[in-house]
Order: sequence, then C-alpha cells, then structure tokens
Amino acid sequence: MSALLAGRRIRGVRRRGKFIVMDLDNGHCFTVHLGMTGKLLLGGTPARHTHAVLNLDRGVLRYEDQRQFGRLEVSRGLPDRLEKLGPEPLEVTLAEFTARLKSRKARIKAVLLDQHFVRGVGNIYADEALFRAGIHPLAIGARLRPERVKRLHRAIVAVLTQAIEKGGSSISDYVDAEGRQGFFQFEHRVYQRTGEPCIVCGGPIRRTLVAQRGTHYCPRCQR
Repeated sequence: MSALLAGRRIRGVRRRGKFIVMDLDNGHCFTVHLGMTGKLLLGGTPARHTHAVLNLDRGVLRYEDQRQFGRLEVSRGLPDRLEKLGPEPLEVTLAEFTARLKSRKARIKAVLLDQHFVRGVGNIYADEALFRAGIHPLAIGARLRPERVKRLHRAIVAVLTQAIEKGGSSISDYVDAEGRQGFFQFEHRVYQRTGEPCIVCGGPIRRTLVAQRGTHYCPRCQR
C-alpha cells in the first residue's frame, strides 16, 4: 500500500456513508473505514495502537485502532462495494426514501442500519431518529403509513444535522482529527438511557436487540 501512496497528491477528501475517501492525483482512491474504534489523528507521535502513519507535506496523519476493526484500502477509482451503497441520508428526497422503504419487510431499525438502504446511519442515530419520529424499532418498514415515513425522514435529517453540529457522539473512543471529543452524547434522548425516564412521558426507556445491535426506545412514545 505504501508504494501506491508514495508521492501522490490528495486532490480531495470526501465522505461516502461511513467511509472516508481521499481522491489521489492518479485516479486512485485511498479509502478509510474507522470501524468501531478507529481514529485519524493529525500530528503527534505513534502510540501503542498506531497501525499506519502517513507523512504529508504539511504534517503527519496517524491511523489508530484499538480493536482493529477498521480498514485502509487503495483502489483504482471508488471500490465496488462503495458504489453499491444507498443514497446519503442528508440528500435523499422524501419521495425516494418512501419508494425505497416500500419493499423493505424487515424491522425498521434493521432497515436503517442497512447501508444499502441509506448509507451512513449508525446505531446511535437510528435509535434517536426513531424516537423523534415516534416509531417503534420493531415496526415493519414497508407497513409504515405515509405520515410516519415523512416524520422518520425528517427526524433522520434533524438528528444527523444536530450531531454534526455537536461534533458527533463521544461515548467511548470517538474523537475528531485533532483529538477533540464530540458533544452530541449529551443530547441523546434514548440511546444508552435504559431504565431512565423518557424526557417526553416519564416512562422508563427500554433496551432490546434488533439486527444484533442494542436498541433503545420508549414503549409509550414509540408505536
């Protein structure tokens, strides 16, 4: 990989779902998936969990990953699997969102986590969006009434926009490229609040498993 990157110029950096894509001057892409605990950090010195160091003309970029679930890849053009991902949740129209959901007979929480449905919605933001939309995570996607679909589409955009403004959710390992934690975890209404009172009705927040992921919801507010 180092031979493919040496001497190359980064023409642009973009996000595609949960992937960070750096477009190189030779038509290749350097793609990074952070996994559960991966970090791209500017500056500093290699540490115990540093697995890659990129020497740039204006500093150093380190990749750290304690659990090593992330992935670094160089490919000619965008990797095929990234081409197959669904649309961006902040860009998909309500009409397209509705059309894509009509064929989804799985639980709505599982649908939102499927990166081929929309790309980039993770466990935290699926829980938070479903709560704001008043939709139970076990509801069947294709059976949602139009008004509920509209509320969900709006909630996803609102949650992601707010999370970006707050710098993300730093629950365990997440920090930005300069090592700063996010603050959206202080805005969570259901995620990891099992047993705590719902901010709307006062009932206890519950936890279940959907698609093998811990799922938090209010049984009174979400139907």
